[in-house]
Amino acid sequence: MKTLTTLMKIRKENNYSTQDMANLLNISKTFYWQIEKGKRKLSYEMAFKISLIFNKKPDSIFFDDFKIN
Repeated sequence: MKTLTTLMKIRKENNYSTQDMANLLNISKTFYWQIEKGKRKLSYEMAFKISLIFNKKPDSIFFDDFKIN
């Protein structure tokens, strides 16, 4: 699995820590870190919840990290 670089970039631009994101998503910090590092599969539901935090569409955050070259 691939590191979600766009997600990490947007999180940092918005001054959220991994703990902040975990709290907002009601998951553990470890679980969130694993999503961001690509060590845990990202469900559509979780992608949608994350996109709501940043007021963006899921594709604008995740598409570049998952598109096939």
